[in-house]
Amino acid sequence: MPRTADARDRRTILVVIVSTLLVLAVATAATVVLAYRHLEGRITTGSAIKHSVRKSHRPKAPLNLLLLGTDTRDCDGCKIDGESGKGGSDVTILLHVAADRRSAYGISIPRDSLVDRPACAKTSGGQSPAVTDVMWNDAFAVGGAACTAQQLEQLSGIYVDHYLTVNFAGFIKMVDAVNGVDVCIPKAVDDTEHHIHLAAGQQTLHGKHALDYIRERSSTPNSDHGRMKRQQAFLASLINKVFSAGTLTRPDRLYEFADALAGSITTDPDINGLSDLVKLARQLRHADLQHIQFVTVPNEDFPRDSPDWGRVRILPTAKRLWRRVAADRPLGSGFSDEAITAGAPPNASSTSTGSPTGSPTGSPTGSPTGSPTSAPTTTPTRSAQDAAANGLCT
Repeated sequence: MPRTADARDRRTILVVIVSTLLVLAVATAATVVLAYRHLEGRITTGSAIKHSVRKSHRPKAPLNLLLLGTDTRDCDGCKIDGESGKGGSDVTILLHVAADRRSAYGISIPRDSLVDRPACAKTSGGQSPAVTDVMWNDAFAVGGAACTAQQLEQLSGIYVDHYLTVNFAGFIKMVDAVNGVDVCIPKAVDDTEHHIHLAAGQQTLHGKHALDYIRERSSTPNSDHGRMKRQQAFLASLINKVFSAGTLTRPDRLYEFADALAGSITTDPDINGLSDLVKLARQLRHADLQHIQFVTVPNEDFPRDSPDWGRVRILPTAKRLWRRVAADRPLGSGFSDEAITAGAPPNASSTSTGSPTGSPTGSPTGSPTGSPTSAPTTTPTRSAQDAAANGLCT
């Protein structure tokens, strides 16, 4: 039976629709590829890691990423105060991503830890000899992220696959790319020495105020220990928001997030630019937020009568943690009990004010915009006391 004019018209319309969809799909893919190529040129490549540990070659291997936050002010957008910065690593986190990409945990290492540093290449040129009993972040000041990675391998016996450093400007852009991150501050911070002023209560921090939050270390008796806990809580809250916003499943949002970081990060040469980072991020899109955790390596302060008072000693129990990382095993009850999780970060709250627009009543001058709700009050249990000592709400 010959086709009618209506049937031919419908077929023509269908062909046009399908062709248009295919063209759009190809165009979108091409646009994403070109967009990422544009960003590639804005990433700085650092020195290669001189490995002392052999990588385990498994069909599907876990990844160990060294994440570093640098305090340098010698970069565009990094001059946030009148300080010069010492070029050290204020934040050091070993991020272990499980082979199945369903879980991950970060291990914070105190910057004041006394460790032995291996011989490594100086960023200024030449070779730095091995030394004993130096502060952890001294390695970054001497030889950058590559030297810090060598130091971590020597300390832990864990193969470090890659490193990634973020400066102040990159952190600020990353936070603003997700429209701020929720925090809960139990007591107002009024640090006149470092010009950091934060109101108490639940609120959403943007830009420099978010950076102030993770930099502040004078507001709690735990000093650096409290700061590390707040950094972990902030990252957990950031990850929670990235997942809830669908950033990892939408190329446009993932590109916006990557665009915020490009120009402010340095990676090792083995990372093939943003494409590798985006690929890893997308692999994690099905991870369980309850299984994304943050802990601190077991440590203790040196006693007051010690010549090393003011520094930190990494405890022998850390060896058990390193073994779990090397074996690609979960943290386990010995370490996960005190972990901060992205599934329920201390900063998360349904009462968050979202994007603040005004100035909080009675807040210190220069505090973040918004109207923070009152900090929750609780019975002072042990966990509540620990939270308060670390500048976290319960």
